[in-house]
Order: sequence, then structure tokens, then C-alpha cells
Amino acid sequence: MSEAPHMARFLLVHGACHGAWCWRDVLPPLAAAGHVAHAIDLPAAGLDPTPPETVTLEDCRDAVLSAIDAPVILVGHSLGGATVTAAAAAAPAKIAALVYLTGWAPNEGESARDLRARYGCDDLLSAMVMSADRKTSTFDAAALEGLFYHDCPPGTVDYARAHLTPQPTAPSTAPAAALPAGLPRHYIRCRADRAIPIDAQTDMTRDWPADCIHEMECGHSPFFAQPEKLAHILSKIAETP
Repeated sequence: MSEAPHMARFLLVHGACHGAWCWRDVLPPLAAAGHVAHAIDLPAAGLDPTPPETVTLEDCRDAVLSAIDAPVILVGHSLGGATVTAAAAAAPAKIAALVYLTGWAPNEGESARDLRARYGCDDLLSAMVMSADRKTSTFDAAALEGLFYHDCPPGTVDYARAHLTPQPTAPSTAPAAALPAGLPRHYIRCRADRAIPIDAQTDMTRDWPADCIHEMECGHSPFFAQPEKLAHILSKIAETP
């Protein structure tokens, strides 16, 4: 008789302008593998009605922590890396492991904006359209496919365009708190990412243990491009001692 798979709890956190909707193709294979997985809308994202100009990193952190009732593997995509870092720093007992999915992995005192500037993310920055008061931003519709969804199935761009929402600026400018020593961290690098280039992903994780680094041959949206592969990697992370 084969051994039952290791059941884990996952909480999936989206990046800028996205929402829980972007994880739709990853949730079924995680469930099929025997895991409990849940995705949330951060404040002002998806169906959440919070005015985006009011949202802070602390608001995003608290939304994550309020969604956790037992320790989870906390997955943060893109700008969601800043959110999951804040959540883990504030309540490490709620986190079994952190997973950065082609996301910003800030050290103490760094913001996502600092990292964007450091790594010269020209394509990402040129696609951002700031509001007049600079409290929110959106992505240029003409840049969506080439930047985020160039390797995704047909229909992905239309689906995303119908669901994207303005991104609050404040969460990307807030400095990160320190993570506790010993908290397990994993990074999933996406080698064809055009938003957060592979060189940036590699540099952010240059001192991480090799067995905590995972790679996918896809762009910035692995949840659409390779959802089964992503679920498989997450399952493998769940099995890590």
C-alpha cells in the first residue's frame, strides 16, 4: 500500500492588481494532491471593497493573518512577497514555511520599490500607470500580454483584463520587518519572467540553501502558464522536513 501524501495547508497571496482569481487553476491540483489550499483577496483587490488609496502594507498583513486559523505554507507572488514577509515577521507561529513565487523577497528595511529600483525593472516600471494623486497604479493594457501572460493559454489576457484592479501604492513603499531566524523559506524562480527578471530573482536568493530554490521555465504568471507544475513544486515543498 502506498503511503498517503503529506497534507499541508496553503494560503496563496496574489501580487499587484491581481486577486484570488489568479490562483483558480492551481487550487484544484493542490486539492487533488490532498492539500487544503485557499486564496484571498487583499484589501482593495478582487472583490474586496476597500478604497485602494487607503490601503497600507499593515492592512495587507492583517488580512493575511486573519485568514489563518492553523499554521500554513504562505505563498506570495510578485508584490505579494512583501505582504507575506510582513505577515511572517508579525506572527511567525502561524507560518509553517514561506514561499516566494517569482516575488520580492525583501531584507529588513527594504521595500518592494527599493528592489524594483535596484534591479532596473524597466519593462515593469514602464507598464505602470500612476494615478494623479500617486496613491494607486494600474498596468497599461497594451503591455499586459507581453509582460505577464506571453506564455499563458489563449483567453488568459481577456480573463485577467476583466479582473485586474488598481494597486495601492503604499504597500510597495513600506520597509520590511525582519523575519525570525529559522523560519523556512523557499523561492520559486521563473526563468522567463519579464517583470521581475531572473537575474533579480537569483540575486535576492544568492545566499539561500540550494534545496530551498526551485525553478520553472515560464514567465511571471506560472499559475496560468504551468499550474500543474506549480502545484507539484508546492507539494514537494510541503514534504520538505
